[in-house]
Amino acid sequence: MDLHGKVAVVTGSGRGLGLAYARALAAAGARVVVNDVDAEAVDAAVASITSAGGEAVGAVAAVGDSAAAELLTDTAVREFGRLDVLVTNAGILRDRVLWKMTDDDFDAVVEVHLRGTFTCARAAAVRMREQGEGGRIVLISSPAGQRGNFGQTNYAAAKAGIVAMARTWAMELARAGITVNAVVPVAATEMTRTIPAFAPVIEEAERTGAPLPGWLRRDEGLGTVEDVAGLITFLASDSSKDVTGQAIGIGGDRLALWSHPSEKAVVFREGGWSADAIAERWHETVGAEPETYGIPAPKAPEA
Repeated sequence: MDLHGKVAVVTGSGRGLGLAYARALAAAGARVVVNDVDAEAVDAAVASITSAGGEAVGAVAAVGDSAAAELLTDTAVREFGRLDVLVTNAGILRDRVLWKMTDDDFDAVVEVHLRGTFTCARAAAVRMREQGEGGRIVLISSPAGQRGNFGQTNYAAAKAGIVAMARTWAMELARAGITVNAVVPVAATEMTRTIPAFAPVIEEAERTGAPLPGWLRRDEGLGTVEDVAGLITFLASDSSKDVTGQAIGIGGDRLALWSHPSEKAVVFREGGWSADAIAERWHETVGAEPETYGIPAPKAPEA
């Protein structure tokens, strides 16, 4: 995959998944703006990219408000002359069950994930439309946003909103040749460690130094951060020019397309539905096969 001539901004790319994305884009030839709130992490990430022969500069900013978004876009244009790719990866966690979650817990996560995605994508869209040569916007979502997850009201809500924004922006930016997709990654990271379904397996692999088991990579789609990076590079490339408005899952050995919400079952009643009428027919009609929810706990195959 050849990204020479393209310039990319990757938010939250000082470590973890974001760093893997930035490294992969640079390895394919893109010039990259590395962003993180941690200056030392930014410097280390830039050094790791340049020492491998890539081109990168850093921009220290806490993603969320418009000023940070403008800083990232301006850095790309000032240092490299243009902006072709945006990857909105920056995120934080403030996990608590509903009755213990504070206003600050909720607002902090929504500020970074949802508002940060909005402000950065808006700034990038303005620049890409001015250039008149199209572009690629890749939004990072999560399985929690697709299925919900215990203790993650704020995070799940924000990540679900990100997928909705991808679908909306794909329509709005189509005429400008700008594609917008959401990626739903699953990888062993500090964030994944907080998810009860995956934490024990990740901790065991780290304790023993062994790679994640094959069944986990295949059946659960959980692998390394590098396993996810190929999809980001593809979506940043000209090869994906006809891919837009999609939610795409990747992790371990698994690549998947998430379905868009749609009506699963429909029933009609002339004159409409009273509460009593719904109660009478719920279990035999639309409620006969209720949807599942939550991220299933990994289950190792029986020996």
